[in-house]
Amino acid sequence: MKIDAPNLNHLWAQLMIEELIRNGVTHFFVAPGSRSSPLALAVAGNKRAKMIVHFDERGLAFAALGCARATGIPAAVITTSGTAVGNLFPAVIEASMDHVPMILLSADRPPELRDCGANQAIDQVKIFGDYVRWFFDVPCPDEKISPRFVLTTIDQTFARAATGPVHLNCQYREPLAPESLEFDRKRIADDLKKWMQSGVPFTRYASPMQMTVHCHLIEDILPRAKIRGLIVAAGLTGSHEAAAVLELANDAGWPVMADIRSSLRLGAENRVISRGDHLLLSEKFAATHAPEVVVQFGTRLVSKRIQEWINRSRPKVYAVVAPGIDRIDAGLAVTHRWSADVHWASRCLRPRLKNSSPASWLRSWQRADARVEEELSAPIERHPLSEPWIIDVVTRFLPSEHRIFLSSSMPVRDADMYASRHGVTAGVFANRGASGIDGTVASAAGVAIANSSPVTLLIGDLALLHDLNSLALIREAKQPFVIVAINNNGGGIFSFLSVAQFPKNFEKIFGTPHGLGLENAAKMFGIEYAQPKTAKDFESAYRDACRRNGATLIEVRTNREENLRIHREIQAAVKKAVDKQA
Repeated sequence: MKIDAPNLNHLWAQLMIEELIRNGVTHFFVAPGSRSSPLALAVAGNKRAKMIVHFDERGLAFAALGCARATGIPAAVITTSGTAVGNLFPAVIEASMDHVPMILLSADRPPELRDCGANQAIDQVKIFGDYVRWFFDVPCPDEKISPRFVLTTIDQTFARAATGPVHLNCQYREPLAPESLEFDRKRIADDLKKWMQSGVPFTRYASPMQMTVHCHLIEDILPRAKIRGLIVAAGLTGSHEAAAVLELANDAGWPVMADIRSSLRLGAENRVISRGDHLLLSEKFAATHAPEVVVQFGTRLVSKRIQEWINRSRPKVYAVVAPGIDRIDAGLAVTHRWSADVHWASRCLRPRLKNSSPASWLRSWQRADARVEEELSAPIERHPLSEPWIIDVVTRFLPSEHRIFLSSSMPVRDADMYASRHGVTAGVFANRGASGIDGTVASAAGVAIANSSPVTLLIGDLALLHDLNSLALIREAKQPFVIVAINNNGGGIFSFLSVAQFPKNFEKIFGTPHGLGLENAAKMFGIEYAQPKTAKDFESAYRDACRRNGATLIEVRTNREENLRIHREIQAAVKKAVDKQA
């Protein structure tokens, strides 16, 4: 495919139609209309597309339905905006109720022409309700958005359409006609170079039964020489999945970049890289250790730095293994999306990746990881009762029977960077679906109830205040339930964000100081309470709480500005050490 579209609207439309065809869509049912001109012309301009034009959208949709029934492949329906979209509804209902694959591409007005009395503009957002398997409101084409977004959206659309209709609502500004309007063709061509040459979809989805075929394809894609492979372990479910990942890593000779929620970080073995976030502070290390192949198990990572590095590295193969077909690809870099469990994927990949990396590759990761481990100890010990110190101590002293629950915002991020690898192996939990701070105490209580096991909860002050009533769920706990609450009098994470560079109103709007202590909350719910003032007092309080049946709240007061300074001091020391070794 060439970048020969007259303007960005038509380029995006061409990419959509081309990617649908690469996924297997052959028939496009098109109704006349102005707003949908880019899509209709993209179909007409693609020699592999079979275009059927009909003036009645209702009949058009039912024709597409019949085509999909006959072939088992989703047919695409293209309409303009307004009531044209509403006329698709009867066929959508039928397709939904009978699980017939179908892809609906409706054109729509841009945001500024919605709800303002513009002609032929209705509310098309989720117009088909629960009758579609998936809906996505595609923004107006914009050079600031990578064209890979268009391709991966189409790939997700096709995967979702396997069991019924899906709806993409495509917003367009003028010009709708193929008028010439310049855009950066070279940048887009560079961004899509590999895709344009490949002739296959950008992201290929596979069920467990299809995954064997994909594994064979990967053998064809991989270089014949030894490769620089990396396993990324995100959120895994228990020690059995962690063991399957390690078996694959041992056979392949690959390092494992382990997220804090992977069940691989605490009590980590030598192959597990536990300081990946710190290692990538060094641009030199990041550049020299860019992987050629990445296999990721589980959903999104806690570390933004690691995820962005993988995306920038643009590995030849970036495969994500997780249940379902949700698009786990915020960086628009995933080449293979496997809907499979960890054990199936490990068994499939092990014979194909056996001894596929040079021994020097793994050793270089291990040496660098060990160097960071050495460099971290001194600055952490210099700052007792700091937030990194608390994470380190809790994960070193955590009893073997405990689970640990991490609040969103700073605790889970700090644990991902500073959790000790020298403690016991333990299950780690966190609410990272939407990554909100609400319901954290209740979620940790649920873990304790489900497993009848002791739990340590690491939580910030705002998250605890947000879910204070849920302390009622743990006040009669029969097992130890330890809450380590870091009270820095507000939202500590905002000090790390770019908005902190603008001090006017920062403290009022983002810092949100509340001036509250937590002792009376513990009293109200009949929970043991401690507020240690020294490192020795904290260690003693935590050990006692872990031995005591029932709930204990340990409040540690910290300072947000000091916390930011400590983080920067530690990271600067680590970066210097890794730069020197890399």
